[in-house]
Amino acid sequence: MVEATYEHIRHWVPQTRDLLIGGAPVAPAGAEWDVVNPATEEVIGRVGAASLDQVDAAVRAAGDAFGPWSGLSGEQRSRHIHRMADMLEGAADRLLPSIVNEVGTPVSLAAYMQVRMAADEHLRWAAEAAKVDRTVHLGGYEVPHPTMSDVVYEPAGVVAAIAGYNFPLNLAIFKFSAALAAGCTVVLLPSPRTPLTTLFLGELIREAGLPDGVLNVVIGGAEVGRHLSGHPGVDRVSFTGSDGVGARVMSQAAENLVPVTLELGGKSPNIVMADVDVREIAVDMHLRWSRNGGQGCAALSRLLVHESKVDDFLGASQAGFDAMVVGDPWDPATNIGPMIDAAHRARVEGFVTEAVGSGGTRLMEVERPLPEKGYFVNPVLLGGLARDARAVQQEIFGPVAVMMPFSTTSEAIELANDTSFGLAANVWCNDPELARSVARQIRAGTVWINGGGGMRPDAPFGGFGRSGVGRELGEWGMREYLEVKHIQWRI
Repeated sequence: MVEATYEHIRHWVPQTRDLLIGGAPVAPAGAEWDVVNPATEEVIGRVGAASLDQVDAAVRAAGDAFGPWSGLSGEQRSRHIHRMADMLEGAADRLLPSIVNEVGTPVSLAAYMQVRMAADEHLRWAAEAAKVDRTVHLGGYEVPHPTMSDVVYEPAGVVAAIAGYNFPLNLAIFKFSAALAAGCTVVLLPSPRTPLTTLFLGELIREAGLPDGVLNVVIGGAEVGRHLSGHPGVDRVSFTGSDGVGARVMSQAAENLVPVTLELGGKSPNIVMADVDVREIAVDMHLRWSRNGGQGCAALSRLLVHESKVDDFLGASQAGFDAMVVGDPWDPATNIGPMIDAAHRARVEGFVTEAVGSGGTRLMEVERPLPEKGYFVNPVLLGGLARDARAVQQEIFGPVAVMMPFSTTSEAIELANDTSFGLAANVWCNDPELARSVARQIRAGTVWINGGGGMRPDAPFGGFGRSGVGRELGEWGMREYLEVKHIQWRI
């Protein structure tokens, strides 16, 4: 049942349909499509794509704004970014229903994970990072005559920021906050599956008084994405999505020799060592890989369990599956919402059908009836699969996990590294020295030990292999949008 505290906002969806180009709302001139609430299958809005001419106009606007914006002091840019954070915080009661109704994230998770974390923590961290003087003074050099040198960091230019559907606000902010702090200007393109929240974000940006053209918002499908990522007026491309699309984005940007930052898929391992009491961790493990319906690139969906702990782990796992509530995302008891659309639901179900058909087993699953409407999938834990099975190797992006036993530490590390992805990992271990040793040997951009902690705005996020190129967040994410210049003078 929906709590009374949410009743006044649960049906709210943004009414903004205009693009944001050069600081002004612009009616889209491209093809139209319906936006559907994935929990109810109801149309909640109809939007129009930017035409390719409008994409050109957005890139020009960002190019025109680059000189004045990059010419501001870090303190001035910081004040603008803080005002944006103020505006987003003030709009939290509208951003929350926008995301719940467009993405399907349960309100019990969305308030922090989808709204507050982005504005309160990451945007404000970037605002402070804008003030940092990154100049490196190399000092003197005597050959062939005395000189001094500085290394300075300068903004790269216009950034094409292309975000995924699963965390539309977070992924946008991770990109544009660092870019703006660095002195770049941005053209932001959300997933066509979740455009409403980003169009509303454009309205809030305009109300925050950001200078015209510094941050532009366009929407559209593959044609718009190709045009933007391969645009000759773009100096950096940042993309979040699947590894297959990321490879195409990289190819398109390569036509202009433009550097890319790619945050792509994952097939992240969660290792349970022999010295762990699985009764203390099983529930947390299952609720973590299944949150946001498993639609998270860093979902720890490969459960590597020491063979001596398998029976105890499965016994303790029942409480985790009992705690999974699939259904209405506005019900505070719900912790697993729908897949984003019917096609993605079919894809997720196809992985399970194929895995069972090839000899795998459903070790655990939620068996309660699903709602009649909505793109819901009951969570399932698969076992008995070969290492090269598709469900073991490929990102499912749904509430499906696989469990694989191991006998030795070296085998656990081998299994952890036995995919083409390397985004994240976790190690449960009571021996700190062993845990750190295992963590160092896992090829992943982030490794948590014993569950780790929150997503720090000052720590890098990104991956090895097909999980991407470059990093977002922290100082490492800032430098994706900076060019390095050596200045040397005689003395």
